[in-house]
Amino acid sequence: QVQLVESGGGSVQAGGSLSVSCAASGYMSSRYCMGWFRQAPGQEREGVAGIYTSSGTTYYADSVKGRFTISRDSAKNMLYLQMNSLKPEDTAMYFCAAGVPCFPNSPSELVRPDEYNYWGQGTQVTVSS
Repeated sequence: QVQLVESGGGSVQAGGSLSVSCAASGYMSSRYCMGWFRQAPGQEREGVAGIYTSSGTTYYADSVKGRFTISRDSAKNMLYLQMNSLKPEDTAMYFCAAGVPCFPNSPSELVRPDEYNYWGQGTQVTVSS
């Protein structure tokens, strides 16, 4: 079992920055993925960014590329998402996810929800115009 707890988020004006963090605990195999997803009211869950831990490969959704950065601290079992140049359309509940184990065939699979089998409860990010 893997437990994921998000923190951070909050409210910011457009153009500002926020970061969210995810603390992971429990058994993680040597090959696993971690990612950030978001879901706005009435919309489907969207993959934002993912990382394949064995290679360090990252992948970003086009909507956030160049503005968001995913990173992790393996020693602390922490996952981070730094969000810059935020836009009102970035407003959503942000979820941390872990795929244990994970064997993506391509980097783009790192933002597919079906690659992940553990999810956090989410943290709200609100961007005002």
